[in-house]
Amino acid sequence: MFFVYNQDMKQNIRIDKEVINTIKNGGVGVLPTDTIYGVVGSVLNKKTIERIYQLKKRDTKKPMVIIISSIKDLGIFDIKIDRKFKKKLKEFWPGKVSIILPCHSEELTYLHRGMGSLAFRLPDLKWLRKLLKKTGPLVATSANKEGEQPAETIKQAEEYFGNDIDFFVDVGRLKGEASTVLEIKDSSVSIKRQGAVKIKE
Repeated sequence: MFFVYNQDMKQNIRIDKEVINTIKNGGVGVLPTDTIYGVVGSVLNKKTIERIYQLKKRDTKKPMVIIISSIKDLGIFDIKIDRKFKKKLKEFWPGKVSIILPCHSEELTYLHRGMGSLAFRLPDLKWLRKLLKKTGPLVATSANKEGEQPAETIKQAEEYFGNDIDFFVDVGRLKGEASTVLEIKDSSVSIKRQGAVKIKE
């Protein structure tokens, strides 16, 4: 377990090589996202995903949000993007909005948990998108045990997870709302959860 300290998440946070290598090697960490502190790990590592479910004591039927570096990353999940669809996504991205999209890949059942859909977010923090370009897409779920309050500090996150987490990226107290969640089906948009971005029906 190791710690990385940064003073201000709005500035160009130092992207530690050890963080990148740990994620690529299947590690799990806590870092600031564009909303709140999140537990993150590579979406391409099935063992990492199962480890996060165990750490959080999360309902194994509930998929986790995936953060991406660009809309092009959706191709990794066999999600087709035409010009019209891309324009719709750009109404909300980059930003604090997670969008549920259909995903029926059998190879990705460990991610969508049989639900046939996944929620994605393209963060508006440049340093975070830069990190994602180096690591690939990450699951990002609030830094807490199921049913507990999300951690606002690394100390709180450490109290939840202790040595079971491989690294912590500390930017001080981080208090905010979880992302707004939308679902897009056949060009229609429905609000599943109001959060950091308030959207009218």
